[in-house]
Amino acid sequence: MDKISEMLTKIRNAQMAEHKEVLIKFSKLKFALANIFAKEGFIKSISKDKDKDDRDLIKIVLKYYQISNTEKVPAIKGIRRISKLGQRIYIKNKDIRSVKSEFGIAVISTSRGIVTGEEAKKLGLGGEYICEVW
Repeated sequence: MDKISEMLTKIRNAQMAEHKEVLIKFSKLKFALANIFAKEGFIKSISKDKDKDDRDLIKIVLKYYQISNTEKVPAIKGIRRISKLGQRIYIKNKDIRSVKSEFGIAVISTSRGIVTGEEAKKLGLGGEYICEVW
C-alpha cells in the first residue's frame, strides 16, 4: 500500500473519531508532510517518538476548533491524495492553482524538497503533486 495514502487516511480517520493524536511510522517524507501541515495550521504539533520496540514514530497532535461547550470541528475538513503509486501526477509551476479558493493548500515535491503550492509558484518550481488539504 502507498505509505503516504496510509498516513493521510490515518489522519482523516483520527479526526473523524475526534482523537487527540495519531501515531504514524516514521519516514523523512511523512515527517516533511507533517511539518507542512503544522506550519500551515492544520495540526497542532508534531514530534518524533519511539514505540516499545524502539522504532521511530511520528506523533501528530490534531487540531480542533471549539464551536460550543459540547461541539468541536476538526481543522482538516478534507485531505486528498493526488499522485498515486499507479499514476504519478506532475505539475508545472504555471499550472499550480489554489485549493478551495485559497482555504486549502497543495503539497508538491520539488527539487528543493516538499513545499506548498504557493511556495512552489514563488520559487518557479514544478514537481510531483502529492496531495491537497483544506
